[in-house]
Amino acid sequence: MSRIKLELPASFLFNTSITVRVSDLNYGNHLSNDVYLAFIHEARLQYFLSLGFTEKDIGGCAVIMGDSVIVYKAECFYGDIINIEVVASNFSARSFDMFYKLTKVNNCNLLVAEAKTGMVCFNYKEKKTCNVPDFFIKKVNQEIL
Repeated sequence: MSRIKLELPASFLFNTSITVRVSDLNYGNHLSNDVYLAFIHEARLQYFLSLGFTEKDIGGCAVIMGDSVIVYKAECFYGDIINIEVVASNFSARSFDMFYKLTKVNNCNLLVAEAKTGMVCFNYKEKKTCNVPDFFIKKVNQEIL
């Protein structure tokens, strides 16, 4: 079986931490695979808020997830503190990618997962895609400089 290979950007501009709760565990007593997606969703929301945006308004339109990739690297257990680094890049007319690097703070920053979500700009009133707002791109690029 060939594994998905995800190439992460060299640097990340935002990070946040989440502690694994007992309700995040599966029958194997480790972090459930679906919770990784919930954790990166929370990190994405916090990233947008740090820039003055929300998922419903990134400067004139909303974002929806077009795809996602998670590459699992190590197990996480109850009480682990997961640091999630976030960056937005690869902008096209109507979409962009967000990359995430998850590491275990309480285990020498052990890499536990890499992820990417493809975000599509969307106008909920018109029920159709729209262009990535220039203001959003400029704000993200200011963070990179």
